[in-house]
Amino acid sequence: MGLFSGLLGNAGEVDVAEVEQELASIMADGEKPEQVFKLIRDMIVFTNRRLILIDKQGLTGSKKEYMSIPYRSIVRFAAETKGHFDLDSDLKIWLSGSEQPISKTFSKDGNIMSVQKALATYVCR
Repeated sequence: MGLFSGLLGNAGEVDVAEVEQELASIMADGEKPEQVFKLIRDMIVFTNRRLILIDKQGLTGSKKEYMSIPYRSIVRFAAETKGHFDLDSDLKIWLSGSEQPISKTFSKDGNIMSVQKALATYVCR
């Protein structure tokens, strides 16, 4: 994924080996990242046990929020593709016990569909 794609908000799948060392500090014993999508600086990580949303904050990205979501907590999800006037695609994930979904915005439909497919694979096991 190039810098220009990242600036436009395009999520791209990243080789797990590229980010495995960065993720090692947050992985539980026996847990392995299986699919990773990068959106500018943020990441969506699918492991064999949970979904991890990494939000890098600030100018340098040194401050990070790690949101860990067990797959069993995801009750539904939706991918909304872009239209003629709405140029962004939205991914929404609803968690049990929460009325408001977690939302992520993408600028390319193909990339949001890849993330939606990964969600379907891991949540519907």
